[in-house]
Amino acid sequence: MSADTPTPKFTGVLGWIDHRLPVISLGYKELVAYPTPKNLNYFWNFGSLAGIFLVIQIVTGIVLVMHYVPHADYAFASVEHIMRNVNYGWLMRYMHMNGAHMFFVVVYIHIFRGLYYGSYKDPREVLWILGVIILILMMATAFMGYVLPWGQMSFWGATVITNLFSAVPLIGDALVTWMWGGFSVDNPTLQRFFSLHYLFPFVIAAFSFLHLVALHQFGSNNPVGIDITNKDKISFHPYYTTKDLFGLFAILLVYGFLVFFAPNFLGHPDNYIPADPLVTPAHIVPEWYFLPFYAILRSITFDISLFGFTLIDAKLGGVIAMFGSILILFFLPWLDTSKVRSANYRPIYFWAFWLLVVDVIVLTYVGAKPAEGIWPTVGLIATIWYFVHFLVLLPLLGRFERPRPVPDSINKPVLPKASPLGPQTQPAE
Repeated sequence: MSADTPTPKFTGVLGWIDHRLPVISLGYKELVAYPTPKNLNYFWNFGSLAGIFLVIQIVTGIVLVMHYVPHADYAFASVEHIMRNVNYGWLMRYMHMNGAHMFFVVVYIHIFRGLYYGSYKDPREVLWILGVIILILMMATAFMGYVLPWGQMSFWGATVITNLFSAVPLIGDALVTWMWGGFSVDNPTLQRFFSLHYLFPFVIAAFSFLHLVALHQFGSNNPVGIDITNKDKISFHPYYTTKDLFGLFAILLVYGFLVFFAPNFLGHPDNYIPADPLVTPAHIVPEWYFLPFYAILRSITFDISLFGFTLIDAKLGGVIAMFGSILILFFLPWLDTSKVRSANYRPIYFWAFWLLVVDVIVLTYVGAKPAEGIWPTVGLIATIWYFVHFLVLLPLLGRFERPRPVPDSINKPVLPKASPLGPQTQPAE
């Protein structure tokens, strides 16, 4: 099936519907005959996997809402009721809880794939920006969802994170009071978080649709990172639907292992203790997917002063660094000034990328450690490098890096070189 396969003429009931509401022909064009570069590797699976896990989260969430009680006096007990008394309630909760972890795994891999292959560069800037918006919405949704079980870590995590907004000059205290719905984390806070946690997945779905529209406007990037013609494309189905199904089965094995054999492996034991405002946990930690940003928040332990006047205190500095580490991604298409997309042809950026991966892993590890001993220093060094990568290294590499020659066609790195003896039959390396 070639990439320029015409849309078939539907007949019968489908033809009658499509003539009046052309959703069937549109779906065929965008999901079946959609022209796709023929050299995509398995890292391009993670976008569709993210969409599948979003659907899993929405479906399991809707079922859980039927039994959950968003009230500070009953929330913890209602979760236990779901686990013990509701038919397959344990399965729905474990699927939802571990589905959130898997959702972040595939999205983070999806993001790092975009960083490696330069998928944020012209003309896909809006596609990238929509992806960053989806990431922020995911983080907000996950944070509010973590509060809903109303265990010890839920309560104190909400208290710590919402208190960060008090660092905002002039309006900080009023902003925190508005978020709480009172003067402490209590029932109004839980109800607000529950309402937004239920709403945001549908907002994510809407932005995911826009993300897909932006993707189809210029087509997918490819590992070579060059613009291609129709002769270098194949239809999405059956080639990439088959490839996506293989990736789905592989990731479902990991997901199924977590759900059925290690459902609480990534959770915190303190969250199985009812929330108690009078007892503070020994070590308050967020979920693993927030740990790099939590480490950045805690790495700023000093005030920024000028002529003896404090311009930014340590708390506000940490908040700015944490949110800045996410917001900086919006400007990545313009911070990276290199004309070459793929890191395969950028020798210095190749190593800078992997150093960034190591840096994020270090930040994740530091975020899980108490803020004592050597860990604040390690976190500060890793934080500095994170911002140096985006604000210093990327702009400079575009000027001083000498990329390797980029092929004119994606066929060159895929097909063997022509031989005077005729076509080569051995597979490409």
